[in-house]
Amino acid sequence: MKNIRDILGVIGLVIAFGAFAPAGLAQENSAATPIIIPGGMPATIAPVTPAPSAPTAAKTDPLHLTIGLDGKQGTGDVSVAVQIVVLMTLLTLAPSIVLLMTSFTRIVIVLGFVRTALGVPSAPSNQIIVGLSLFLTFFLMGPVFDRMNKEAIQPYLAGQMTSVAALDKASVPLKEFMLKQTRTRDLEYFLELGGFGPTAVKDLSMRVVVPAFVVSELQTSFQMGFLLFLPFLVIDFLVSSVLMALGMMMMPPVAISLPFKLLLFVLVDGWHLVVRSLVQSFTG
Repeated sequence: MKNIRDILGVIGLVIAFGAFAPAGLAQENSAATPIIIPGGMPATIAPVTPAPSAPTAAKTDPLHLTIGLDGKQGTGDVSVAVQIVVLMTLLTLAPSIVLLMTSFTRIVIVLGFVRTALGVPSAPSNQIIVGLSLFLTFFLMGPVFDRMNKEAIQPYLAGQMTSVAALDKASVPLKEFMLKQTRTRDLEYFLELGGFGPTAVKDLSMRVVVPAFVVSELQTSFQMGFLLFLPFLVIDFLVSSVLMALGMMMMPPVAISLPFKLLLFVLVDGWHLVVRSLVQSFTG
């Protein structure tokens, strides 16, 4: 019994020493340690290996949700979202662009004067006047649109230039067209009004060119309208003088002069002359 008690005491000391031993010493003595048991054969106690810990979960990035409009990576410097906003804005302003930056203004005003000078305010109708003006505008602006498509739109679609560069490139043909139809006096007025000072033609801003072009177009169209009114005004004077000479004061001159004005307009092929004059005013 005494030997057994001694053996149990030695085993307890060994276990206590192993529990409080430093980590480095425990690693150095990881091999089996011989123990001399009094009164018996040396015994070997196998080192206690720690149980393997549970495998840790692989580190992964936290899940996240991204909502956006990411365009194709390329030379474009504007995101798709901004391009959509710009496109919607251009579609909204398209009527104003067509009205004020092309030949439409002069054409529709002159055709309206022709209808008024004839004395038939409803023939041709507004739809016909606007439609004819629109197609004449497309005809006259065809070379300008072709140049804009060739120099700006197609290179941009092919990814050869940025959207900002394409917009600047597309404005050059349109600016040249407007400058060709704009009076120098109007350009100088808006330059002075904007405080720009002396500026080269190639450096003129669109904010100066567009209003100057519109004012010049209004001036030119009213001059053409005045010339269109002259022959019909002569007919009205002649009809009024004849009615007064005949004593027909109660007869409205318009009822008599209208057939003569229509006859004169048809005999001289008036629509052809008007359209040819409009086209030559831009191309001449």
